[in-house]
Amino acid sequence: MFLPKYPDSPTPPPAHPHIVADQAPVRRPAPRISVSTGAVAAVLVGGVVLTALLAAVAVTAVSVAVATVVLRSLLRDQHRR
Repeated sequence: MFLPKYPDSPTPPPAHPHIVADQAPVRRPAPRISVSTGAVAAVLVGGVVLTALLAAVAVTAVSVAVATVVLRSLLRDQHRR
């Protein structure tokens, strides 16, 4: 039931008449990818800008956290008096 069915007569592999056995295949050079200096500069500037924005957000978050701790400490001392 699950046995494979084989063809009655084996077929030979197809021959390639246009390829000569003694001839080496033609090698094509890989396409060269050229990147302009403007694109590289744009990526670098974009990275610098994004890094600066991330640093600004981090500094702002730290300063807000410090201000929150100081205000909570001042308000707690005021309620105890």
